[in-house]
Amino acid sequence: MDKQKSLPYAGVRVVEFTHMVMGPTCGMVLADLGAEVIKVEPITGDKTRKLLGSGAGFFPMFNRNKKSISVDMKTPEGIEIIKKLVATADIVSENFKPGTMRKLGLDYETLKKTNPKLIYVSHKGFLPGPYDHRTALDEVVQMMGGLAYMTGPEDRPLRAGTSVNDIMGGVFGAIGVMAALRQRDETGFGQEVQSALFENNVFLVGQHMMQYAVTGKAAKPMPSRISAWAIYDVFEVAEGEKIFLAVVSDTQWKIFCDAFDFQDLYADPNLKQNNQRVEARSTLIPEVKKRLAPFSAKQISGIFEENGLPFAPITKPEELFEDPHLIATGGLAPIRLTDGPKAGQDTTTPLLPLMMDGKRLGIRHSPPNIGEQTEEILSQLGFSNDEIAQYLANGTIHF
Repeated sequence: MDKQKSLPYAGVRVVEFTHMVMGPTCGMVLADLGAEVIKVEPITGDKTRKLLGSGAGFFPMFNRNKKSISVDMKTPEGIEIIKKLVATADIVSENFKPGTMRKLGLDYETLKKTNPKLIYVSHKGFLPGPYDHRTALDEVVQMMGGLAYMTGPEDRPLRAGTSVNDIMGGVFGAIGVMAALRQRDETGFGQEVQSALFENNVFLVGQHMMQYAVTGKAAKPMPSRISAWAIYDVFEVAEGEKIFLAVVSDTQWKIFCDAFDFQDLYADPNLKQNNQRVEARSTLIPEVKKRLAPFSAKQISGIFEENGLPFAPITKPEELFEDPHLIATGGLAPIRLTDGPKAGQDTTTPLLPLMMDGKRLGIRHSPPNIGEQTEEILSQLGFSNDEIAQYLANGTIHF
């Protein structure tokens, strides 16, 4: 069977009006699963294409396996084109400011009148309620949703090192779309799906909320938390290298002590059980750090791996391009860059972290150039060559 036809959402058309990370992530998930995702861009292209610094990776990461149509939606002709396109969609995805799509006549209440099967997913800062008028960013909701407090040291809130709410908010939007597609199979009708940054963030810190509900004690920020395990920390070893090590059960404690010949520690009756070792962390951790200091990170990694103990090197993101596991398992797939100083060059990018039928979901198309499929899509919609040429000449479209 043809790989593309065998993907779960092959034959499903998504028209997305999205930018930055959250909305594009939803479209990327659906596209990786086989949907035809058409990205609607302004004539000048998605502004994400031109971001610098930490935003430079947004477009190539979250827009693979998509098509691009570039249309000036500020013109009547542009809106006519987009409405014809939307009429062919199974799903519309958007993350504009509240009210923008309604002004364009592209909101769910308007579109469902002529397409009751339409599934419409909105990605916002907040679900409807007292906060929904606010402008949100990942960092905003991390600060107000407890995640920055839990990540940083005491009195120093610190955002997580990646766009966790944008990415997961997009994933939850995609999950909602999948559920709506399943319901449509039963009812014949679509529905509106809403996903939001703030509510996603609250879900992420829910374990800390429930810790308080169960114990009556507030969770401390991660750098000063009371760990559930005694050995669960970053250790500095020979030549200043750092490595994360974990010993999370009484069985692992015996294995750890045997592997490093720490028999005196294992024989200590005050360290027999995990909770005893947690209570003794103030003296146990310095002692273990002193004993491990002469070892290299490579030596410790070998011992921990041989004995089935959890460990991790401290890795920088750029080093993952050479990770042997990712390379061996096909976790990185080739794409061609479309924007920035390395436009036209090939690189690799991480795939969705799952397998289906024993295979990773690959990349069928690199991120598109601005309006790369505009002509193709307009032809499919029934526009003549002359009409397309006229739209191109007057600046209504770009390709």
